[in-house]
Amino acid sequence: MATSAALSEVTKCPLVNQPLVNRAIATLHSVTKRYENVPALDNFSFQLRAGEVVALLGPNGAGKTTAVRLLLGLIAPTAGSVRVMGRDPRDSETRTRIGAMLQVARVPEVLRVCELIDLFRSYYPQPMDSREVTRIARLEGLEDRMFAKLSGGQKQRTLFGLAICGNPDLIILDEPTTGMDIESRRALWDEVRELAAAGKTVLLTTHYLEEADTLATRVVVINHGKTVCEGTPSEIRGSISGRRIRCITQLDPAFLFTLPTVTDVKRDREALVVTAEAAEDVVREMLLRDRTLSGLEISSPALEDAFVALTSQA
Repeated sequence: MATSAALSEVTKCPLVNQPLVNRAIATLHSVTKRYENVPALDNFSFQLRAGEVVALLGPNGAGKTTAVRLLLGLIAPTAGSVRVMGRDPRDSETRTRIGAMLQVARVPEVLRVCELIDLFRSYYPQPMDSREVTRIARLEGLEDRMFAKLSGGQKQRTLFGLAICGNPDLIILDEPTTGMDIESRRALWDEVRELAAAGKTVLLTTHYLEEADTLATRVVVINHGKTVCEGTPSEIRGSISGRRIRCITQLDPAFLFTLPTVTDVKRDREALVVTAEAAEDVVREMLLRDRTLSGLEISSPALEDAFVALTSQA
C-alpha cells in the first residue's frame, strides 16, 4: 500500500479535465443521478472518443453501472446531460448505433447460435454480416448449437457476437471475459483491438485489471460517483511512486521501515513485500544484513496497485 504522501501524488492525474481533441462519440456532462436521494453519480463528466478503448474502473457501488445504463438510455439523469452521437440515447435511432454485452443479459436458451445472431441482426437497419459476426466472436463450429448447451465461455462469446450484430459505433462490454479460459480471453482482446482499429468505440468495465491494462487506451477510475483519476494505463501506473521488492527474509519489518525511501512493508504469505523509491539501495542493504535472503523479485507498480491506492484514498 502506498503511504499518504504517495497517495497525494496519485491523484495528480494530468489528463483529468484535459481538452479532448478527437470526435466525441458519447458524453456525460455534469451528470448527477440519485436513487432515493442517494447519489450514484455526483456531477460526473465523461467522454468517449472515436476509435478508443476506455476502461471504466471502480469498486462495487462506485457508479459504473449507472454510467452504463445512462449511455444505453435505460435511465435518465437527475441532472446534467447525456449524449450519444450527439443525440439522446433514448432515441430509437441512437439505440441502433449502440451494442451492449451486459452481465445481466438474458437470451432465449432454446435457440441455436445462428438463430440468435439472425434474430439480433433483424433489430438493426444496417446489421453486420452474419459470417462476420461469427468470425469476430469466434463462433465457427457452434452455429447449430443451442445456447443452453454452450459452456460458460462459449456463452460469453455468443453474447459478444450479439453485441456487435448491429455493426454499432459504440460497444459497451460489461465484464466480457467472465467465465472464459485464458486462450478465449486473449482471443477476445484481439477482436476488441480489431474493432477499435476499425473506428469503433469500446467502453469496458472489468474487475480483471490485467484486462484493462492490456486493452485500454484510456483508463477512468471512479469512486462514490466521481472521477478519481484518468489517463493511459502507463500514466495511472506511473502515478504510484516507488517499486516493489518481494523476497523471503529474516529481517524484521520494523527494521525495514527505517531504511531510506521505504514507504511500505507488508507480508505476502512466506515473503515480505517492500515498497521503496530507491529499490536497488534497499536491496543492497538487505543483502548485507541477511545472507539467507532468497526469492528476490523487483517490479514496477501494477495497475492494480494504483487502483487500490486511488480507491482507498477516495
